[in-house]
Amino acid sequence: MKRVLLSWSSGKDCAWALYLLRQQADIEVVGLLTTINTEFDRVAMHGTRRTILEAQAVAADVRLWPVPLPWPCSNEDYEKRMAAACHRAIKEGVDAIAFGDLFLSDVRAYREKQLQSTGIQPLFPLWDFPTRELARAMIAGGLRAKVVCVDPRQLDPSFAGREFDTTLLDDLPSSVDPCGERGEFHSCVYEGPMFSNSIELEAGEIVTRDGFIYADFKPRSQMLQSI
Repeated sequence: MKRVLLSWSSGKDCAWALYLLRQQADIEVVGLLTTINTEFDRVAMHGTRRTILEAQAVAADVRLWPVPLPWPCSNEDYEKRMAAACHRAIKEGVDAIAFGDLFLSDVRAYREKQLQSTGIQPLFPLWDFPTRELARAMIAGGLRAKVVCVDPRQLDPSFAGREFDTTLLDDLPSSVDPCGERGEFHSCVYEGPMFSNSIELEAGEIVTRDGFIYADFKPRSQMLQSI
């Protein structure tokens, strides 16, 4: 069995990568490698709360491998923290790290370069899937997600908080990739064939931070505990 870490952002692409990896008999996904913004206790870039991230890990039955990042975080700090995570992975017998990247060659080349000297194999289970078909296959396959981050320079802020569904895909401008691969939007998965149960979400505020629009969600159980 090949022991694989999965780079996990809480979004649809990594979740679908998990689903596909689990269909390969020679692969065991042993952890979800996630960068956490320690200032806000949220998934870096996506802004997903740690409580949702933890619920995802439970539903996926895979342990979290959190990588704490300072805020703000320089590229030097990021690479230092990720190198430490790779060192841990080597010690724990991890053979490969899988990524949910789709078609950005520069991003793939960067990941391959960072892992080149470690002996850890990079895997790209979604690579070169046509994104229009992939997005609809995810939805048809039972994946459910919310749009949690929007880059307003590429997509109207009104898309923040929306359901990732066929209606959203139909509403996207032609300039926007259906999977948001160029950073137009990011998502948070709450249901799908990679999970043993769905995660009930409660919508919160929509805020602007660092030039991006974030839609905040909490697990419903957390909302009930806070009442």
